[in-house]
This record gives sequence, structure tokens and C-alpha cells, in this order.
Amino acid sequence: MKNLQIVLLVSVLVCVSSCVDQAQQGQKAGGLKADELLIADFEGTGYGAWEATGDAFGTSPRWRDTGDMGEISYFEGRGLATSCQDGDEPTGTLTSPDFTIERDHIVFLIGGGDERGRTCINLLVDGEVVRSAEGDESDMLDWESWDVSELKGKTARIQIVDRVRGDWGHISVDHIYQSDAAGKYVEKTRRFRIDSKYLNFPVDNEARSRLISFIIDDEVVREFEISLADDKPEYWVFLDVSEFKGNNAVVRIDKYNPDKGKGFDSIFQADTFPGQEKVYKEKLRPQFHFTSKRGWNNDTNGLVYYDGEYHMFYQHNPYGWPWGNMTWGHAVSTDLVHWKELGDAIHPDELGTIFSGGAVVDHKNTSGFQTGAEKPIVCFYTSAGGTNPWSEGQPFTQSIAYSNDRGRTFTKYQGNPIIGHIRGGNRDPKVIWHEPTGKWVMVLYIEESEMAFFTSDDLKNWTETSRLKSFHECPELFELALDGDRNNKKWVLYGASGDYFVGEFDGREFKPETEAIRFSYGNCFYASQTFSDIPESDGRRIQMAWGQVDMEGMPFNQMILFPVTLSLKTTEQGPRLLARPVKEIRKIQGRKYHYRGKTLQSGEILDTKIKSELFEIRAGFSVGDATEFGFVIRGIPVVYNTAERILTCQDMRAPLEPEKGRINLAILVDRTSFEIFGNNGRIYMPMRVYPDPDNKTLEVYSEGGETRIGYLRTYELKSIWQ
Repeated sequence: MKNLQIVLLVSVLVCVSSCVDQAQQGQKAGGLKADELLIADFEGTGYGAWEATGDAFGTSPRWRDTGDMGEISYFEGRGLATSCQDGDEPTGTLTSPDFTIERDHIVFLIGGGDERGRTCINLLVDGEVVRSAEGDESDMLDWESWDVSELKGKTARIQIVDRVRGDWGHISVDHIYQSDAAGKYVEKTRRFRIDSKYLNFPVDNEARSRLISFIIDDEVVREFEISLADDKPEYWVFLDVSEFKGNNAVVRIDKYNPDKGKGFDSIFQADTFPGQEKVYKEKLRPQFHFTSKRGWNNDTNGLVYYDGEYHMFYQHNPYGWPWGNMTWGHAVSTDLVHWKELGDAIHPDELGTIFSGGAVVDHKNTSGFQTGAEKPIVCFYTSAGGTNPWSEGQPFTQSIAYSNDRGRTFTKYQGNPIIGHIRGGNRDPKVIWHEPTGKWVMVLYIEESEMAFFTSDDLKNWTETSRLKSFHECPELFELALDGDRNNKKWVLYGASGDYFVGEFDGREFKPETEAIRFSYGNCFYASQTFSDIPESDGRRIQMAWGQVDMEGMPFNQMILFPVTLSLKTTEQGPRLLARPVKEIRKIQGRKYHYRGKTLQSGEILDTKIKSELFEIRAGFSVGDATEFGFVIRGIPVVYNTAERILTCQDMRAPLEPEKGRINLAILVDRTSFEIFGNNGRIYMPMRVYPDPDNKTLEVYSEGGETRIGYLRTYELKSIWQ
């Protein structure tokens, strides 16, 4: 009995010592003040008196130094409670012992899934949930707090809950304590007299996102989320405030940590931005594909030609590397090759962020928007309600903005939205003028691969005329002459992947005459659009698309694929779209290398002598008895298998039949992409690639037999930014 008492006493002392050590470590790690009460910091080897059910939380906290934390960050000290123990499939709960509520607030760090009541932390009083919070689909833990002043003196428990399997089916919590202060953060403002072009913001992609509001005369005019750098920034981004010059402005941050507020405190005005001198010279910057100076870009939007200028709008996050803050960026070109970024054209507002859509020139002023000599450029976009705090509770609707100064400034229509919410994420309005009926036509993605068609007389009032099960988001609709015969035209309808129908359209209803036809065989093509209002004297159907290419470590991300001319040709399989690089590429062709009539034996390699990271290849091969032939471009093979009649690059494959015994290839080579065109555009394969930057060679080879090169022309290409 005496020995048992000794054992129990030692166990109690060890437990007390462990608890005291954990509390002291927690106070040190979390910077707790003397009057703050620690509930749990999960620094021990187990959960102690906390009760775990299920298998989500394991038998102990996860520790920082185990090396298996994955993406979880911004927790305090060494350990935390997380259900991300063995993937996202396990479920369960973790519940604290009873404690007394003695302060006005309970403060904690939280991250993970955002399923209300299912991936969350709860405060239980008398077994009932009286407070709850969930994550925000981020594994960067952030401080949250509950006001519990009305519950003072009551006995409570904390319960951490994971009842979700699959994507984001986990929750992470750390450093729970009681305090009379409402957490670590306060709202803070700074005031500026706007006298420069930019407000500059330091960015750290790994930092927590914060909400910034830019306020003029007590009205929010810009609002965005940004990962502000507290220490040395990865790069700087800018907010163009030139239109507000002479005004007094307030910049507000929603969560400011007085101990770590250097990022917000370092925002400054200037007519330049830090790093401006290095723009277009960065390591991964594409040299003849468009990229924004700063931030993320995705879908091409509002492609329209007006009086000598090609306008390209695009989905843009001006304030960071990832997707978010959807805004319409804007660039113009006079030759489809050299682009000038004008700055953001349409900004988020109380209806939502600005999702994709199209643009037209209202030549007849049917809208009544024209105020001067210039014809209005009218942009159609989705107001994506609920995608920013400003528009919380709003649905997805369709809106317009117009310009009377050649697209340099845009005014949002006061009657927005022009089409209310229909269903789900209805979005991406594309508008064309339908000459036979004398009406404007809109095609709009509804949901679940359904497109709706509308007509209008004035671009503001729309009537739905039909629906069609077709493709997913980002619709496009246009007419093309089959085999160049203007008396035999067909309509093309496609979605974001580029897959398309060929059919008939009477201005109200599209009737497919084909099954869905694959367009892109590459790994980076998405959300393309074609230019409206190309002059009849030109007559081309010109397409540009989002190039899904990650630019790791850069202050910009993603790119726009090189413009291509589309045509419709009769083949043995029926009508097919062909894509070829626009002829304007000649403007950046440099030194030329030319080979003709050369036969490669099996195992023979032709070194083309090119030493460049940018070039264009045009080649014609006679298919001989070789098993395969092709190129090795900066170390990356592009291969034609003669038996399978398959063209491959990395893990992508495209069927390509010889034409009269020949295979023709054209390839555009940039720093992070190949755009491959087979048999004059019959196959289009845009590829995301990352060649060795030191390998600038181009080789041609034949294996398993001989291959004759009918012609091989290669051009070194010049940067469009020089």
C-alpha cells in the first residue's frame, strides 16, 4: 500500500510539473500577460485530461520538430491539436475538461476546413454549443476570439470537432486562453494625402491574408486581401491611386497585430514601385507571351478591337501570387505581339469581385452610352457576389461597364446588374452582334454544363431565348466560313476547355451538328476568347487563352498564350477548327537557320546550331521507315511515333495522321512554354514546360530508320519587352 502511495504521489508531481511547464512554455510562446489564463497550448506529450473520440486527433498533439507538419504553420510553440494526423479521412472530437469562464474573451489560433459545425471549435456550456468558429480553408493558423462576457462565472468546455472526410476535412487549433482583451488584433488606419501614382505594399506569399480598405470621403472605393510582409518582403505590389490625386485617403487594415505590424506600417506613396526596374527581366518572365507586371492572371476577358488597337482584358489579382481579388486587368496592342499594360480597368465593388466576360464596340450607340466622338466600348462581366467581404450575401449576377475614351477609363452602369441571379454560379457573359436579326446576343454559362442564350436591343435589357447542355463555363460563340467559302458558314460554340460544337445558330437557339470535338491537346490551355469587331478587311477570327503556367518565386504568376488565327476546315472526320500563330510573329523573328532536303539515318542527330532560349520552328518531315522522329528542344523531346501516329510532349499525346506522307510541325519556344502546331494547325498542343535555363539547344533526330527533312526553318525570337 505504501509503495502504491509513493507511485501515485510521483505521478501527481510529474503531472503537475508537466502542466506547469506547458503553461509557462505557452505563456512564453504566446506572449500571455499576467492576467491572462491559459486553457491549453498543446505542448505536452499527450492531451492530458482532454478526451478524444474517433481517430482524427490521434493520441497526442503534433509537434513542429517531427518534420511532418506539411503546410500547417503559424501556430505557437512546438505543438498543436490538429485532425490532420493521417490525411483528411479520419473524424472525431477532442474535448477539454471543465473550466470556469473568468475573463471577457476566449482567444485561440485556428486553421483548416470552413464547414460550419463540422470542422470547428465549439464552446460548450451545459452541454450546448454557445460559441463556434471554423477555419477558412487555410493551414496558416490565425487568431480568433469569442466575446464571453455574458457567460462569466459559468462552467464550460472547449470541443474541437472534425466530422468531414475528404478535401479540407481537418481542423487545427492552438494556444487557447482567456483574456479581457478581444484577441491579438486591432483595426488600424493610416491617412494619406494622395499626391503620387502608387500606394506600395510589401508582400510575403507565406504570410496570413489581411483585408485592406482604401477609403475616400468615408466611402470604400477599393478593397482587397493581401499577404503583407512583416519582415523582408518577397516583392512589392502597387495600388494605382492616380485618379484620386488631391484627395485625403484612409487605408484601413482589418487585423493589425501591434507586435507584428511592420508590413502595414511600411505602405508608402511614390510614382514608382520597388522592383520596377527589374520588370520583364525576371528569371521566368515569358519573353513573347503576355504577363502582368505584378500578381496573378487567368482568363482572357473582353477581347475587342477598336480603331487600331487590340484590347485584352484579363482576370487579375494585382496584389499577390495566388488567385483572388478578381479584377479586370487591361493591356493594348497595335500588332497582337507587343503589349502595353494600361492598369486595372474594372474593380470589385459591393456586388462582388469581377469575374469573366466579353466586350463589344457599340457602333450604333444602341445603349445610349456615347457622349462624344468615340464609340463606346461596352464590357460585360459577372459580379461575383460573396467572393469578397464587401459583397457578403450577394449572388452571382451580370453587369456592364462602358468607356467613351478608347478604353482608358470605365464607368459602371448605374442599373447593374443587367441580369439577376439565375442559378448557382451563373457567369461569364459573352456578347456578339447578330446581323441577320439586328440584335445583340449573349451566351451565359448557367451551371452543370448548361448555356443560356439571350437577346437585347440596347445591351441593358435582356430576354432569354433558349438553353443548351454543352460545356463548362467561359462560353464563346462565333461564325466561320467552312474551307474559306463565305457562302458556306458554320457557327462554333465552345467552353473553357476549348472543346467545341459546330452547328447552326438563328440568333435565338444554337443547334449542334457535331458531337463535342477536342480542341487543345496540351496541358496549359484554358478559358480562351476571340476578338470581337475585327475589321472586315482583316476578316480573321483571332483567339487568345489563359496559359496555366505557375511562375514559382516570381512577383507575377500565369501567362496568356500567343494569339492564334482560327479557321474551319473539312476533314475526313468532319469540320474541324485549325489554329495557327498569327502572322504578326514575323515582327519578332531574328536570325534564321534553314535546312532543306536532308535525310537523317537511324540514331543520327542534327544539331541546328541554335543557342537561344526563344525560337520558332517550322519543319516538314517525310515519314520514312523510322519508328520515331522529332526534336529535342532545350532538353525536352517532342516526338512523333510513326507506328501509332501519335505526337507526344512530356505526358501529353495527340493523334496526328500524315498528310500525303508528310508531317508538318510549327513550335513556339518561350522560357516556360512550348506551343506546338501539327499539320498546319490540325493539332494544337500548348505545353507548360520548364527547360534547363542553361540548355539553349535544338536538335532533330531519327530512330529505328531514316527520316527525310523536307524543310526546317528556325528563327531566333526577340523579346517583346525590349
